[in-house]
Amino acid sequence: MPATNNGTGDVALGPFVLMSAFSGPTGSPFDNDSTGNFSTGALSTGIGFGCPHVVGLTAPQSIKDAGFTDDYTPGVTLPSGSAATTAILTCIGGGKSLATENGIAETDPYLYQPLLGFGNGASRDGPSGPVFTGYDIKMVTATGSVANGVAIEAGWINRSDLTMTTGQSAFGSSITASPPVI
Repeated sequence: MPATNNGTGDVALGPFVLMSAFSGPTGSPFDNDSTGNFSTGALSTGIGFGCPHVVGLTAPQSIKDAGFTDDYTPGVTLPSGSAATTAILTCIGGGKSLATENGIAETDPYLYQPLLGFGNGASRDGPSGPVFTGYDIKMVTATGSVANGVAIEAGWINRSDLTMTTGQSAFGSSITASPPVI
């Protein structure tokens, strides 16, 4: 499915959705369109992860009730709360094979790859730098009224399409582009 998500071709419009760094940003390793106009887009890998807009009024308990933890970064944070160093949470097997001499290939794990968010004002692709970048997401909690497009916490923007109130949480969209897929 192309990641236009709104019929206009501008992926920054439309609802906030998730994607994989492997199949989402323009020029991604598994991007189907060599012209850069469309991508395989929104996360459709069967991982079973959605993007709820706003979670409860009673953080951190409401975050836990929704099945998450505060400061959870999808694709990066292990259940223990520590960060993964390889792509084991988003890439089956966690890596790629690089051919060597005599046809023998060693497994070379991809570096960690966060799930990325775009839409509702957020770009699909990083603004500059290496290809295969987007903007990762993180569960963050409002400490006051937070309009759509405004920081929920430092570095994490509200893309829920709702004005949040104190104690509500959502996956904020990072203001910093994610690392490239390597």
